[in-house]
Amino acid sequence: MRISLLTIPLTLCQLVLTIPTENNNQNPSNNHNSHHKDKQRDHEDKPWDNSPVLPHFPQTTDYPLPNQGNLAVHDPNIIQHNGSYYLFKGGIHIPFFKAQNLTGPWTKVGTVLDGPSIIKTQNRTRPWAPTTIERDGKFYCFYTVSRRGKRDSAIGVATTTNIDEGGWTDHGALIYTGNGHLSHLYPYRKSNAIDPAFIADHKTGKPYLVYGSFWRGIFQLPLADDLLSVENTDHPDARNLAFVPDVRVKPVEGAFMTYREPYYYLWFSHGKCCRFYKGFPKKGHEYSIRVGRSENVRGPFVDKHGKNLLNDGGTIVYGSNHGVVYAPGGVGVLSGNSTFRDVLYFHYLNTTIGFTNNDARLGWTYLDYVDGWPVANATGSATESSASGHCGHHAFSLFALMSLWTYVWLFL
Repeated sequence: MRISLLTIPLTLCQLVLTIPTENNNQNPSNNHNSHHKDKQRDHEDKPWDNSPVLPHFPQTTDYPLPNQGNLAVHDPNIIQHNGSYYLFKGGIHIPFFKAQNLTGPWTKVGTVLDGPSIIKTQNRTRPWAPTTIERDGKFYCFYTVSRRGKRDSAIGVATTTNIDEGGWTDHGALIYTGNGHLSHLYPYRKSNAIDPAFIADHKTGKPYLVYGSFWRGIFQLPLADDLLSVENTDHPDARNLAFVPDVRVKPVEGAFMTYREPYYYLWFSHGKCCRFYKGFPKKGHEYSIRVGRSENVRGPFVDKHGKNLLNDGGTIVYGSNHGVVYAPGGVGVLSGNSTFRDVLYFHYLNTTIGFTNNDARLGWTYLDYVDGWPVANATGSATESSASGHCGHHAFSLFALMSLWTYVWLFL
């Protein structure tokens, strides 16, 4: 039996997803920082009932297959500037890339740092999980340096006024946990200074640093107006935003915050991110992307059912799906406007490719909002095709189409 291509759009999506994408401008060593991050959590993975056998991957179709970013990346961060996208990722000196579309091709621009971070701690040549923002004509890149398996971590910041020509200035650490200046203060003595993010109060413009991973969860701190230090350094006005109580493993991390009137949204990753060569967690305990919301930038944040994020709340917006997409996380959102929709972007593992950190791929999907709650929806309008809007199409290669025709003709 031969079937028209018009009757099998899902098959087309799955075929394209199973074809390994070109590793554009990718040096595998740049993902080495992900291994450090995994090892940091090694002691925390043990309570999970890991199985060395491949699990039955979730077949749910509740979430759309992702649009492809065609770049190998872990914990991506994307901003828009002057009609282009810029993607930052962890690696040697924080590499970053540029593209006209979210589907690529991505061209390496350079690195944020010219050498090791000036923060005197381990692994300072390979910062991870950067978050870059533009504010008042200046770019700020917040980054993490950390010692694996410990809370000996710091969040630093570098700045430039020209993202294409470089000339970044490394200003060093904003905060330390475990060891370092003022690390004995709350919340530093309870938290882990990794996975930085940024939000500003919609009305006042007041800036905040958001950070945290496992341990006591996700925190928020007011920043000084220049974003180069914490406001009231000796007495930080910290707020705990998300936490998993009453269990040994507290798998919330990788926060990101957005504002869409009238709510602030706290996005985060929940579950096991990686090191799957050591075993797979129980179904549903792998990474998923979750969210809570509040009308106040400082919280409290609750999920769709009214559960506080400090009590393991969080509405799942995107999880493993179609037997192909596994453990999506490392979340970020490109905020749209009245013309263009919000875009949710993340890394994910393609089950037909592999489960190492180097196998993680950039994916993205549009967001709709139903009663103020975000819902993943991969399709976009035909006009949303570049960084002047948002890229709105699956990038189907000629090779993929020819392969599908051959498959249909020979076997169906």
